[in-house]
Amino acid sequence: MKVIQFLFLIGLILGVENAQAQVAYTKTGLNLRVLPSRNSEVVSTIPAVSMVSIGGCQGGWCNVYYLGNNGYVKEAYLIRERPNTSVGHRGKFSNPNRYYTNSVGERVQSPTYYSNTPSGATAVCNDGTYSFSRSRRGTCSHHGGVRRWL
Repeated sequence: MKVIQFLFLIGLILGVENAQAQVAYTKTGLNLRVLPSRNSEVVSTIPAVSMVSIGGCQGGWCNVYYLGNNGYVKEAYLIRERPNTSVGHRGKFSNPNRYYTNSVGERVQSPTYYSNTPSGATAVCNDGTYSFSRSRRGTCSHHGGVRRWL
């Protein structure tokens, strides 16, 4: 895998004049796969609205580099321009954000993807969303649990 990463980086360096066309952002959380197939092993998960470097696309799959990992993602889930909005519940672009009423009757923003820690967030969920929960019970329960309390 290290040889593939090295060759990919050399390709990026040699293609510097076309660097703008080599960057994309994820529309939703994506599985980075070893091979361009839904049945291929997952290398890592890329959170929504993450920037990736593209080595090339073919047959609906793109070879990408993200945080030290090289692999493949479906081209349909990439966009070429950085989104100006947050990504809402379940990784869908949305504005305004969704809300729910918690067990004590308070209106609380639903877990939402952000590129930076938003004001008022209380935890980061395992799927990369930020929770605004006002109690620990049930926080991130539909998002894989709590990764880190803020």
